[in-house]
Amino acid sequence: MDKKLIGIDLGGTTIKFAILTTNGDVQQKWSIETNILDEGRHIVPDIIESINHRISLYEMKHEDFIGIGMGTPGSVDIKKGTVVGAYNLNWTKKQNVKAQIEEATGIPFVLDNDANVAALGERWKGAGENNPDVVFITLGTGVGGGIIAEGNLLHGVNGCAGEIGHVTVDPGGFECTCGKRGCLETVSSATGVVRVARHMSEEYAGDSQLKQAIDDGQDVSSKDVFDYAQADDPFALMVVDRVCYFLGLAIGNVGNTLNPSSVVIGGGVSAAGEFLRSRVQTYFEEFTFPEVRTSTQVKLAQLGNEAGVIGAASLALQFMEKE
Repeated sequence: MDKKLIGIDLGGTTIKFAILTTNGDVQQKWSIETNILDEGRHIVPDIIESINHRISLYEMKHEDFIGIGMGTPGSVDIKKGTVVGAYNLNWTKKQNVKAQIEEATGIPFVLDNDANVAALGERWKGAGENNPDVVFITLGTGVGGGIIAEGNLLHGVNGCAGEIGHVTVDPGGFECTCGKRGCLETVSSATGVVRVARHMSEEYAGDSQLKQAIDDGQDVSSKDVFDYAQADDPFALMVVDRVCYFLGLAIGNVGNTLNPSSVVIGGGVSAAGEFLRSRVQTYFEEFTFPEVRTSTQVKLAQLGNEAGVIGAASLALQFMEKE
């Protein structure tokens, strides 16, 4: 029997699991709720219990698996297999994840930051088409990123490579949770899009359903902003143009620095699809020099929620091959 991989995507509300072939085909998938009570101390035991239960349910053995890969929030030490600062999991103290999971399952284990892992997924089986040079940007509650250069995931000296959400695109702009101002995350995340809309609405005087909704104190989401824009609301179109300007600027600079085959945009905001991508493309072309403009593509992610588990399996495969 061909050996399998297990991919895990650890999130603040759910933990997704999948069993995959070495070609990246998902054969089984399931999920459990994330129990973040008691400083998140139930999370790792729950993961172990779920893996062992499924292996026995499918009448498999632990030696049938090459390895387990996992994407997690927080700061990750890949060599030691530890996580710290994953606040949405209540993990404020260092967690020795690798040691616990390997001891309890007998399967080699590796983990990395969730945005890096999603980047591996999109590179392997998604829009990246398994090219060796791919950058992934995820536009969600925040803005994350992962860089694969010449086939290797880049981490940097302190694990901060790929923090595209903290590229400065608007000097002196909105304050970011990181403490500095004008980060891409402050204007292109789901919350950032709304922040831009609220800020611009103060000066906009024309007719607009979006402006009216904001002025009436309604709860406006980034999806609402894009929906209004797609319905030709003049103010919403201005907001989207501003957001895409900042995204195009950041992606253009990434293109000029790395010249990947593609920059892949994923996450909740990317659900706006080609309406978003084409506008980002216009500004990307404005901010890149000719050789990059013609060789680096701006693409939409293809894997959706499966990017995490597929990327985690890819991480396990790469890591075990190097060992």
